[in-house]
Amino acid sequence: MSEHGPGHTPSGGHTSPFVEIARADWAALAPTTELPLTPTEIVELRGLGDRLDLQEVSDVYLPLSKLISLYAVGARTLQRDTSRFLGREAPGTTFVIGVAGSVAVGKSTIARLLRELLSRWEDTPRVELVTTDGFLLPNAELERRGIMARKGFPESYDRRALLRFVTKVKSGAAEVRAPFYSHLSYDIMRDAEIVVRRPDILIVEGLNVLQPPESGHGLAVSDLFDFTIYVDARTGDIAKWYEDRFLALREGAFTNPKSYFHRFADLSLDEAKALAHDFWSQINEPNLLQNVLPTRSRADLVLRKGADHAVTSVLLRKL
Repeated sequence: MSEHGPGHTPSGGHTSPFVEIARADWAALAPTTELPLTPTEIVELRGLGDRLDLQEVSDVYLPLSKLISLYAVGARTLQRDTSRFLGREAPGTTFVIGVAGSVAVGKSTIARLLRELLSRWEDTPRVELVTTDGFLLPNAELERRGIMARKGFPESYDRRALLRFVTKVKSGAAEVRAPFYSHLSYDIMRDAEIVVRRPDILIVEGLNVLQPPESGHGLAVSDLFDFTIYVDARTGDIAKWYEDRFLALREGAFTNPKSYFHRFADLSLDEAKALAHDFWSQINEPNLLQNVLPTRSRADLVLRKGADHAVTSVLLRKL
């Protein structure tokens, strides 16, 4: 990745729309806030390969949840004041958060963690989480289009369905349904779905949630977000995390005979490493460099991780 991402000021005098805050300074922003999660709960939220611990939750994610809570309350106040100004009664709308980043960077863990932390704040008790995996086209359709090898690229999603889903949630629909994706079968489950009922906050997590409109005009799902987060790390570090996760899955989930990837369970260690490298270099890295990373500058906040998977600094867009 570029040495001069959001928040850096190269010698050429380029100014950034972000202010970069060191982890220690960020942690000091919420010194008296009590952590509402136990060590056991944090372990249960942690994804495969993540090294999330109590200290990082306290240093990084507790202040982040407080900041988002302030944004959500502020948005609600603005909606109420605007309604009064217009002389119309209008119900408050759901505050929507987008969480983006590469495969294996830890964004799913962060999204789950934020769901738990935000639901502990008094003003936002009802928090729902939806991943964009549910809006992937079914495998049969990907095969029909000849893009099965590009699963996870923008064109492999039903972006219109995702846009309709978030639009309905923002419009205050009493009940909105989303498709359910099974990581075991690696496909959309036709007999299952996720139901969202007017939450205070909706978190939408996925690779490409910060993408602009397809043709440069019209509406993208990112236009409906009230706050956006990009989880960042060096490409080489993410590649290693991806390989480590693949090898862990080979000894875990892949051993399930019902798993789509069960055929990889009996690979030797060297064969598994080679296959993980191929998947990364041929699919995930190109998608990151071509589609995901270019959206980083569109985020409101960037979490920058070091080689040990821990957040080293936070970049917040200037207001």
